[in-house]
Amino acid sequence: MSDQLILATRKGTLILDRKDGRWIARPIAHAGMSVSYAARDPRDGTLWAAMDHPHWGPKLSRSRDDGATWEHLSQLAYPPGARFIEQHLPSPTDDEATLAARPTTYKDAALLKVWMLTFAGADQPGTLYAGTLPGGLFVSHDGGDTWELNRPLWNHESRGGDLFAGDATHRNWWGGTPAAMAYGEFVPGIHSVLVDPRDPRHLYVAVSSAGVAESTDGGASWHSRNKGVINDYLPEGESEWGHDPHFVALCPAEPDHLWQQNHCGVFYSADGGAQWKKVSHPDVAVHFGFPIAVHPRDGRTAWVVPAQADSARMSVGGGMFVARTRDGGATWETLRAGLPQHDCYDIVYRHALDSTGDRVCFASTTGNVYVSEDGGDTWQCVGQNFPPVHSVRFA
Repeated sequence: MSDQLILATRKGTLILDRKDGRWIARPIAHAGMSVSYAARDPRDGTLWAAMDHPHWGPKLSRSRDDGATWEHLSQLAYPPGARFIEQHLPSPTDDEATLAARPTTYKDAALLKVWMLTFAGADQPGTLYAGTLPGGLFVSHDGGDTWELNRPLWNHESRGGDLFAGDATHRNWWGGTPAAMAYGEFVPGIHSVLVDPRDPRHLYVAVSSAGVAESTDGGASWHSRNKGVINDYLPEGESEWGHDPHFVALCPAEPDHLWQQNHCGVFYSADGGAQWKKVSHPDVAVHFGFPIAVHPRDGRTAWVVPAQADSARMSVGGGMFVARTRDGGATWETLRAGLPQHDCYDIVYRHALDSTGDRVCFASTTGNVYVSEDGGDTWQCVGQNFPPVHSVRFA
């Protein structure tokens, strides 16, 4: 199990080290800067942080000396000619005729946010992936010095076709995500990038709002992996595209076991995403939420931190709990020992839950960080006055 936690917060990057049974926070890095995601590359130990600078825009920052010094990088950018189909926030008064009459408009792509970073396997030591708003997947093959937009996904027919070449030739299924509205836009976002540990050319990405896409050739081509996912707020609820996964994770030891916390429930696949099964249990409030974590060795074991609803983004019933399944979602346990059960209104973002074996951690937007050493049976608070937490990752 890892003895280090890396937190991306609204006011900087926090690293916590476990010493003598206690989690000790280091002095904050990137002080005052909003950091959307932070993690350590397991291959060479490099620390990475994705920053949202209020004036200079999004940047990446890396440290090769365990956080003693940081180097800021700004090479990640959309190429000239990258366009997307403009999306509009749905209105309750919209009907099919109104939507059909709305003209198709295009916008030039500009980087709004690096939402997630993922590291390839040990056999690809310089390869990293970045998921962004407005919905682009970037790859670096030189340790983050240079980045390139994955054009097969950007030009995919599910989002209108090759808009570098001209106007849309197909229907666009990629909707916007409210997470982009803080940047004054309503655009898609890639928040989950998964690399199959058996085959580095086997990739998954998850898009809000489009669904899960898979590549088996290193990103040269993509196809949907959304069969069985039900979108209960669209008339075409079982369509190939148009879904809203909040986060998708796989089991490293059993990578055919995939999990997603979706806007419309919790879904599980035991066959690499070929078929998903809805495993929500509303009777114990396991349905809506943002993060999900999978046990690194047991693909049938997963944790979620449920939320009340999209319209009330807070803990359920004023009390915090984590739900755990050990049987692929057939049953769920609600784990509350050590967590506040009164006057608690925390919400946990999609990247703010992680597991390293039976050690599990989650953190909330009210700056509370909780760790369990026994798979979630009991919890201890290791920080109550941290900034709002965007991501939690064990090193």
